[in-house]
Amino acid sequence: MTAILKAIRPLGFHWQTQDPFLFCAHHQDVFPEGTPDMAPLTGLNGRQIGQDFSGQDGWSMYHGSKVPGFPAHPHKGFETVTIVEEGLVDHSDSLGAAGRFGNGDTQWMTAGKGVMHSEMFPLLNEQRKNPLHLFQIWLNLPQANKNVPAHFKMMWNEDIPVKVVRDEQGKASHFKLIAGQFGDMKALAPAPDSYAADPANEVAIWLITAEPGAQFTLPEVGAATDRSLFFYAGDQMETAGERISKEHSIDLAGGNALDVRNGNETGYFLYLQGKPLGEKVVQHGPFVMNSNQEIQEAVYEFQRTQFGGWPWKTHEHTHPKERGRFAIHADGREEIK
Repeated sequence: MTAILKAIRPLGFHWQTQDPFLFCAHHQDVFPEGTPDMAPLTGLNGRQIGQDFSGQDGWSMYHGSKVPGFPAHPHKGFETVTIVEEGLVDHSDSLGAAGRFGNGDTQWMTAGKGVMHSEMFPLLNEQRKNPLHLFQIWLNLPQANKNVPAHFKMMWNEDIPVKVVRDEQGKASHFKLIAGQFGDMKALAPAPDSYAADPANEVAIWLITAEPGAQFTLPEVGAATDRSLFFYAGDQMETAGERISKEHSIDLAGGNALDVRNGNETGYFLYLQGKPLGEKVVQHGPFVMNSNQEIQEAVYEFQRTQFGGWPWKTHEHTHPKERGRFAIHADGREEIK
């Protein structure tokens, strides 16, 4: 293993990341046809409702009791970047904000001083299956920003830039830029108090799709910046003198550019890059702080205030079936797609 290639790991449900990232959850479900209530048509027999991560028949209910998903739960002290490549997510939160997004959209949520939100997966199609494919990346916040106001930003698929690079044989690799800059192309701005908002932190989040046999280059970064490449679908790739099969990740040190050659099938990658915070991380479930005392204070604050309370009728709130993609922000601003 070379100096630039620090580790190779098999991928599971939670992907191990490097500072400033905390982890990445990868969801890929093929849900059945939906009912008029957006629940699975096949029913829920044999599932541990409220805690179903079984993958039975190719899908899980997660914490949902009728519609799959994650009912209201708190976050504090970090950010979530939720990239939904296929399927839809119904978002509702304690600020009164809401939305339905997916099929290529990304939601960037800075939890900051605290927010409750729910993420449900409505099964809108009653005639065919309802596949879901999403990545949720947890990005830490520096201590100075742990208590910024909670905020979410929508990055609609139509607006997210995609850089197409061709190698000497003309084979293409597509870089979907969620954060950061690739060559002359910049991603959309992240949430305003994000660690990624300062270009000096060199935060990048890219989805890369490479044609069979294509070669692409991860650009040079600062020596202190860490990089990780998650190879989640394809057959194999070669980089830094190593041949790596699909469903593995590699941790890379900063510094020089790095060539990657894809194998004989279309390759799919998630790339994460950032300058480490270098701060102590103390995590208690959805609370991420810098000390045990701060965790205790965060838990007490949530118990006392519920981070603003829950304004929706149910903790598993979903939006009307007929609604398309939209977002209503805490200030009342509405986006409709």
